[in-house]
Amino acid sequence: MSDQEINLPPTRPYLARAIYEWICDNQLTPYLLVDATQPHTSVPVQFVKDGQIVLNIVPHAVHQLVMNNDAISFSARFGGVAQNIYVPFASVIGIYARENGQGLFFDPSEYENISPVTTEEIAEISETEAPKKKPSLRIVD
Repeated sequence: MSDQEINLPPTRPYLARAIYEWICDNQLTPYLLVDATQPHTSVPVQFVKDGQIVLNIVPHAVHQLVMNNDAISFSARFGGVAQNIYVPFASVIGIYARENGQGLFFDPSEYENISPVTTEEIAEISETEAPKKKPSLRIVD
């Protein structure tokens, strides 16, 4: 039986999470190379060059980073303005360390036969992963 017959999910999300962890474990800066022309990709367009954008996703530079099997989402500041970023994995070209360029660049044809996530599905994903309220701490004597 071939992969097509079994209908296995793409490997890109799994590999991207692993490389992200490896980069962070080695105190390097993870960069995400994104094809900003793909459907449902939400990035700051003023920083897009030649249809691509490089995003710094080091943990202290992003807020609420989520890497599930469909997309990478987080909020970050661009030019001092907070923006929500949504990058479907079909838009991810690569993830690599800024300091040495080591990482992975993906086969662009991997998502050719996979239907894109609809706007309604994106809204459902966002609602289920967003925290319901801010965490709070209290001092107990």
